[in-house]
Parts: sequence; structure tokens; C-alpha cells
Amino acid sequence: MSQTLPKLSVPLPPILARLELEPESEEALAGAQDALQGIEQLVEAGKLVEAARLVAHALPKREAVWWACMCARAVPDPALKPEDLASLAAAEAWVRRPEERARRAAAEIAEKTSFKSAEAWAAMGAFWSGGSLAPEGMADVPPGEHLTGVAVAGAIVLASVRVAVERQDERLLKFLDSARAIAAGGSGRIEPEEP
Repeated sequence: MSQTLPKLSVPLPPILARLELEPESEEALAGAQDALQGIEQLVEAGKLVEAARLVAHALPKREAVWWACMCARAVPDPALKPEDLASLAAAEAWVRRPEERARRAAAEIAEKTSFKSAEAWAAMGAFWSGGSLAPEGMADVPPGEHLTGVAVAGAIVLASVRVAVERQDERLLKFLDSARAIAAGGSGRIEPEEP
């Protein structure tokens, strides 16, 4: 299975420190050889949030941000503010053309939100993917290597509880299927829920 999803078949130990898992979740990962195997073991143990967090850190940054966008689109929220929708568009624009201007635009738009939406965190995932956190023209301040994963994990969890928190597990299973599709080179699109 690992050979069919190389984007998730990355070494597990460097990612584990970023996750700060509870002992029970760490036990579920016993014997996992790579992130993909760890994800499957967490799913089997019913640790879906932890599995999603592991995916957020295991996928390459561009694919992780796209995954956050797909999950946000899968759970429409009629109460979303225009700046949140603009954050989603900015994150998707960066995925399509991961250039410096698009990366900075994603942050500028996200900063107009209250950071309570999956869309805003997807945009921050794009901004934290590389480059510098400092304003243009100032000394470079590179983002921590883990920050895109943190933002994407936040986006996924927020999308999973939006509008109907009781649907979280069902949504997370769909989201994980989407991540597997992305890791296999697909689009990872998810049929949006009916509002």
C-alpha cells in the first residue's frame, strides 16, 4: 500500500514530535513503519482527528494546503464571511501557482478574518509554506518547517465540526479518503454536503 501512495509514505519519527499525541494514540502507532501505515493504524483505533493531523504533517505542503481547501469546500457554511471565502480562493490560487506574490496574498487576506474558519487556516498554511514571515524588504524570517501542517490540521478539524458537530467522524473519514486520493495524484475533491 505504501508504494501506491508515496506522498504519504514518509518516515514517521520526524513527524511524531510535531503531533504531541496522547499516550493512547502513540500506542496505536506501535510498529508503524511510515506515516501512511501510522494513519491507517490510527483510523483502525478510532483516532480520526489524530490520523487527520498526521496527514496534515505528512503530505507535501502544497498538497496539504489543497487538501485543506477540498475539506473546507466539502462542508459549506452559509454564515461564512466574504473574507473567509476570499481566503479559500487565495489558498487555492497559491496551490495552482505557488509563487511569492500568491503566498503573501494568502496571508494578507487571512489576516482580515477572525481565524475561526477552515478557509483562513488553509490560507495561512500557504503563507507558512516557505519564504519569509517578515515584511518584504526586511531580513528573512523563515517559517518553522511544521507550521503548514499545524495550519492544515486546524483547517481540517474546523471543517469537520462545522454546522453539525455530530457529523465529525463521518466527515473525517471522507477527508481521509480525499487525502489518499491526493497522495495518489488525484484531485481529492469531495462532494459538498447539502446546506
